[in-house]
Amino acid sequence: MQLAAHEAHELNELLLSCTNSIQSMALFLNQATDPELRDMIARHYPAHIQDYNMKVEFAKQTMGSRDQLNVPELQMAAGMPPAQQQYPAFQPQVKLSQLDDRSIATSYLLTLKRSGRDYAWGAFECSTPQLRAFLEDAFRMCSHQAYEVWAYMARKGWYPVAMAQPGVMQTLGQIYQEVPYQQPMNVYQ
Repeated sequence: MQLAAHEAHELNELLLSCTNSIQSMALFLNQATDPELRDMIARHYPAHIQDYNMKVEFAKQTMGSRDQLNVPELQMAAGMPPAQQQYPAFQPQVKLSQLDDRSIATSYLLTLKRSGRDYAWGAFECSTPQLRAFLEDAFRMCSHQAYEVWAYMARKGWYPVAMAQPGVMQTLGQIYQEVPYQQPMNVYQ
């Protein structure tokens, strides 16, 4: 499979990023103390290995990957996690030998968010159909996993959940009005 030069450069950046994610996840699995956090990362880990291996197949100029990325279902709970009255204070440590669970979850969430943005951007720039479809799947994988990590952090009080004030929503509702047409192109006929 012949890739355009910009696709090859993008693939290289995604491979470097994935290498970092896999190694970070290995460290997280070794250092996490909360069984729920460790289990979540362990469940996600095989998809990241598969994602990396599929990118390697693209890089080897084969026919691309014959594999289909295992995108987990999005497990969304109804409603937002309840906002807490107080959130535990946090201060970055300038010297440490081990990450705590909050730091692991934060690092993992930020890794997933960054990777998701990179996959989405790569898909927008991609003209090779099979690679583009893979990048779209990889974006969805990161999006679904990031939601799960975010929900875990919100339940623990490590990610503040603040609801918009009713006045903000009322103002938005007054500013933006619905388009009164279900078929807007009929206006031009």
